[in-house]
Amino acid sequence: MATQSTPAESTGEAARRDGYDRDAVRAVLDRARAEGRGSLTAPEAQSVATAYGIPTPREGLATSPEEAAALAGELGLPVVAKIVSPDILHKTEAGGVAVGLSSPEDVAAAYDRIVANARAHDPAARITGVQIQQQVGAGQEVIIGATTDPTFGKLVVFGLGGVLVEVLKDVTFRLAPVTPAEALAQVGDIKAAEVLTGVRGQAGVDREKLAEVISRLSDLVTDFPEIAEADLNPVFATETGAVAADLRFVLDFAPPARPKQFGREEILTAMNRIFRPRSIAVIGASNETGKIGNSVMRNIVDGGYAGEIFPVNPKADEVYGRKAYRSITEVPGDVDVAVFAIPAKFVAGALEEVGRKGVAGAILIPSGFAETGEQELQDEVLAIARKHGVRLLGPNIYGYYYTPERLSATFCTPYDVAGGTALTSQSGGIGMAILGYSRSTRTGVSAIVGVGNKADIDEDDLLTFFGQDENTNAIAMHLEDLKDGRAFVEAAREVVPKKPVVVLKAGRTSAGARAAGSHTGALAGDDKVYDDVLRQAGVVRAPGLNELLEFGRALPVLPAPAGENVVIITGAGGSGVLLSDAVVDNGMSLYEIPPDLDEAFRAFIPPFGAAGNPVDITGGEPPATYEKTIRLGLEDERVHALILGYWHTIVTPPMVFAEVVSKVVEEARAKGIDKPVVASLSGDTEVEQASAYLFERGIVAYPYTTEKPVQVLGAKYRWARAAGLL
Repeated sequence: MATQSTPAESTGEAARRDGYDRDAVRAVLDRARAEGRGSLTAPEAQSVATAYGIPTPREGLATSPEEAAALAGELGLPVVAKIVSPDILHKTEAGGVAVGLSSPEDVAAAYDRIVANARAHDPAARITGVQIQQQVGAGQEVIIGATTDPTFGKLVVFGLGGVLVEVLKDVTFRLAPVTPAEALAQVGDIKAAEVLTGVRGQAGVDREKLAEVISRLSDLVTDFPEIAEADLNPVFATETGAVAADLRFVLDFAPPARPKQFGREEILTAMNRIFRPRSIAVIGASNETGKIGNSVMRNIVDGGYAGEIFPVNPKADEVYGRKAYRSITEVPGDVDVAVFAIPAKFVAGALEEVGRKGVAGAILIPSGFAETGEQELQDEVLAIARKHGVRLLGPNIYGYYYTPERLSATFCTPYDVAGGTALTSQSGGIGMAILGYSRSTRTGVSAIVGVGNKADIDEDDLLTFFGQDENTNAIAMHLEDLKDGRAFVEAAREVVPKKPVVVLKAGRTSAGARAAGSHTGALAGDDKVYDDVLRQAGVVRAPGLNELLEFGRALPVLPAPAGENVVIITGAGGSGVLLSDAVVDNGMSLYEIPPDLDEAFRAFIPPFGAAGNPVDITGGEPPATYEKTIRLGLEDERVHALILGYWHTIVTPPMVFAEVVSKVVEEARAKGIDKPVVASLSGDTEVEQASAYLFERGIVAYPYTTEKPVQVLGAKYRWARAAGLL
């Protein structure tokens, strides 16, 4: 007999959670597991969708041409016919789909044709029957899906359907689960979102209903992690709702385990001992100049670290004026940190002793582990650390710096300019670039940390520590990958409301999508996933190394904006145009200055200048014109941020400009007015000194560029929005 289902009705918001029929889904999945299947049949997929309130067309299962024709009559023509087989996942490729069937005769003939095609495609395939489904063709075609990402776990996907999704790949990703509000933002995040609001006389779609489907699917794959992939494709969206016309679920009953999870208190206990150690042992400390163990000892001692320092070297009585020990087990008292400066092959044995000593952190400088193919050796070292409760930083790193403790536990150049920026890098070469840039720009840092192979400690551990560290007010991270993207996002969400997190993700253009058997999986290109999920977490993404370093240096300097109204004051029309372009490029908008404020600006500028926005005071104006217009912009409550464009003139030389600007800003701050102010300085080499002068006084300024100061301001705005300040 033919079996027919009723439409899946949407539940109310109050029943979002309790209204799900989890038992029905569990029964379907358990049956698939028992039968050794990696996917659901069409009727099973329909029942799973119905259990979670995902709207689908009316449909039924026919086991003969006659049943198919009768069922089509009950459902209402036209209909779609699809093969139902646990062994045929890609129905279209098997010739197992027929659409637009408008008579009982067409339906009966399609039944025979579909079954014949399926048998020809796979003679051994088990055929349950043919699904007859109401044809849904009205509305905007979209794709809604879910996939299991190796880094971030369950993701939900949204994009326009048809050729737009296949060719343009205009899709967005979010970490599951998502609330309806988050899903609504996801719907508006595709490039072609305007299509959904209605164009060229077409009606817009009910975006809230689309968001509800996304949210429900995200709950489904979260509740049942064995659903590895889900495709609702196409989903037809109209003014009144959204219906998933075709469903596909791929299963994985043995997913890979997540890396070991540490609780927040566990992380902070270990990190506090690592970054604020009372005592440090250097395993492999040496008196021989040029050896890593010698450089580490010198840096720790000469850097001014005030705690106990214990060199460990079985062949020396003392190292760099300190009594040496044959083994860390002979060191009196407790040791918080052990810095390893010995060859990789000796690390495991020494780590056993370190573990028995109760050391909190092992800093593994040596290379020769997974990065050279020695994964087994790295695994052995990690197992020893886990056994003794030791946290590992590295291996294959340059060490770490923590300026509040005057700690340079590294073989590289020491650095002691204290400040509020914590910088981390996965690459040693990038770490050296960070160190050099910090030195060149006199960037104040709280920490510089190498993570290397990340056998254990990784970015989410460091985020957890720096997020609560009173000495850190911005975190900038270079990374090539994340071991546990979900843990990173959870940590970032805790930190972002308090301080900016900036990430440079290397591999931005790495080869396309991973091989996958569905639209949803194939669309999950690594960088697009990183981009969307990091944005969801409130992370500011840096496009390159220079931006990472500048964002890390500048964001702590800039106060947070209180609103979106940005005003440009410039002494050169050309720079005003470029600054305006940069404002739009960086996600901000120029304030439409109201008549009264426009008139106030005009009172200070020459008749041939231009008010409006940008405010062009022209290049020949004296310092007083800069002073008056900038003061007006600062004191008017409707203006939330200022961008200054300076052009080198004899009338207002660069240092005069810098002194005037810093004076006006300082006066405003004394009155409780603290708005972000950035400046672009064009001119001869004197603008370099003027820019540095301004930067030191909390005004982010750059010579020879209109883009960089606006880019930094845009990054501050992105963080402020993510932190809920705007």
